[in-house]
Amino acid sequence: MKRPALALLVFFLFASISFAQQTDADAPASKADIERYSDIMHIRDMMKNMMSSVTTEMHKLIHEHLAKQPNLLPDFEARMDKQMDDTWKDFPSDDLLDVMIPVYQKHLTKGDVDVLVALYSAPTGQKMLKEMPAMMSESMQAASGIIQKMMAKAMQRVDDEIAQIQKSYDGKPADGKTDDGKTGKQSPATPN
Repeated sequence: MKRPALALLVFFLFASISFAQQTDADAPASKADIERYSDIMHIRDMMKNMMSSVTTEMHKLIHEHLAKQPNLLPDFEARMDKQMDDTWKDFPSDDLLDVMIPVYQKHLTKGDVDVLVALYSAPTGQKMLKEMPAMMSESMQAASGIIQKMMAKAMQRVDDEIAQIQKSYDGKPADGKTDDGKTGKQSPATPN
């Protein structure tokens, strides 16, 4: 009689330990869990590298766009570059991480974070993290032609829309008044 009771007690002891472990892994990730994940992933460094790549690409796009603009002051591009650099210089990575933590907590359990930390702590995970900035930078460079074409098409659509609106005015001022100050025929582009 004692053996079955002892066996049952041992069974419940192991079951409760197993249940506690399962519950712990399924629990939502804590702020500390996400911070640990962020640290192992070097997310702050990734953000800085990403912003550097974005800034470099934006400098190129600005240069190409301004090269097509007549009558700009000689130092205009340098001023625009400085303005962009100043904007991104104090990128609030800590503030950004603080608002991201609850999002990660919503989607990841403690067990998920533990697995990710183990993965990225391993040599292959560390290699991936080390190579990620170069891969992202090279990917952005490879994609820049596609992005530039998209931007050129978008700018062309804006220019076309402006030309169409200007054409619909038939040379009348935007306020719809004629030279004598009277309201002229309303253009199709302006609402009634």
